[in-house]
Amino acid sequence: MCGNSCAFILVLFILLVIIACGCGCGFGAF
Repeated sequence: MCGNSCAFILVLFILLVIIACGCGCGFGAF
């Protein structure tokens, strides 16, 4: 269960970085 939760948190973190960078880096289309 720990592995799944860690992977889930990692995915959320990556998505958060992409969304946060989207407005400033021109990835808003995605």
